[in-house]
Amino acid sequence: MNRRLINLYEKMSAEEVDAFLITKVPNVNYFSGFRGDNAVLFIGKNFRKLITDGRYVEQAITQAKNFTLVEHTEGLYKKIVEEIKISGCKKIGFEGLVMTVAHHSYLKKELANVEFKSVELDTLRQVKDATEIENIRRACKIADDAFTKILPIIKPGIREFEVAADLEYFMRRLGSEAAAFNTVVASGWRGSLPHGTATDKKICAGELVTIDFGATFNDYCSDITRTICVGKASDEQRKIYNLVLDAQLYGLEVIKAGKSGKEIDEAVRNRLTDAGYEKFFVHGLGHGVGLEIHEEPRLSKLSKCESLLPNMIVTDEPGLYIANFGGVRIEDTVLVTSGKAQALTRSPKTLIEL
Repeated sequence: MNRRLINLYEKMSAEEVDAFLITKVPNVNYFSGFRGDNAVLFIGKNFRKLITDGRYVEQAITQAKNFTLVEHTEGLYKKIVEEIKISGCKKIGFEGLVMTVAHHSYLKKELANVEFKSVELDTLRQVKDATEIENIRRACKIADDAFTKILPIIKPGIREFEVAADLEYFMRRLGSEAAAFNTVVASGWRGSLPHGTATDKKICAGELVTIDFGATFNDYCSDITRTICVGKASDEQRKIYNLVLDAQLYGLEVIKAGKSGKEIDEAVRNRLTDAGYEKFFVHGLGHGVGLEIHEEPRLSKLSKCESLLPNMIVTDEPGLYIANFGGVRIEDTVLVTSGKAQALTRSPKTLIEL
C-alpha cells in the first residue's frame, strides 16, 4: 500500500469513521491515480472502490490499479447508495465542503441508518512527494519558457486578450496540458485589479502590465506573476516596483519549515507597512499549489497552518494595487525547505522595460 493510502487510513481512524466517500476530483486523482471525472472513491478498512461510468472503465482499469472498479449505469449516486448498503458501514466520512446539499440530502434520505460526518482531506496533500515536486518543477519550467517567448510580442496597441492567448498557446506547445487558471493580463489602470483577467483593452506605451499565469504538467500546477513596463518606467512606477520586489525577495528569506502561515505573511506585510504602503496590499502573501492552483497551506492573516513542513509548495506573491495608477505583483512558486526556500519559477524579476 502506498504512503498516500496509509495516511488516508490513519485519518480514517482518527475521524472514527468506517469509510470515506471521496467526491472531490483532485482528491480522487491523488488517492487513486484516476485522472477522469464523474467518479467517486468509496474506501473502507477492507475495501477500496472506484465508482464511475462506462466512458471511463478502460481508463480506470489502467490508472487506478489499487481499486476495485464499480461501473454505474443508472446514476452515480444511486450506485453509491447500493455500495454503502452492501458494505454495511454505519458511519461514513464525506467531503462536506464540496458535496452539494442535494446530494447530501439524497444520501440521508436513502440511508437513514447511516451517520455522515464531514471531513477535510485536502490537508493530506500539503506535503509533496518527489514525483509531485518534479511535476511542479516541469510546470514551472514550461511557464518560464513561455514568458520568454511572450515578451517580444508585447507592444503598444496589442490587446490583453491577444497576450493571454499567445501565452497560453506557447505553454501548450511547450507541454502544458492546459492553463492552470484564467490568465491575468492587467495593463495600465487595470493593474489595480488583483485578478484582472485579460480583456480587449489595448496596451499603451508607458503602462505597467501585470501577467499572472500558470502551466500544468501531469495535472500539477505552476503559478507565476511578473510585472513589466511597456517603454521606460517613470520614477513612481519604478518606486512601486522596487517596493514589491524587496518584499518578494524578503518572502523567500522568511518562508521556511517551522514557521506559521500567519507569521510569514506578517513579516512580509510589515515590510510594506514600514514603507507606508500596507493598505495597498489587499490579499495574503501566498497559497499552496499542487493539483489545485489554490490549496493549503495559506500564507495569510487567516492561515490555519501552524508550521510549514519541508516539501510543501507555496506561492510568494506580494502586490500593491493603487487606483488610477495601476499595480505591481511579483510571484514565484516556492518549495519549502528547512533552510532557504527555493523559487521554482525563475523568470527575471528585475524590472523589464520593453
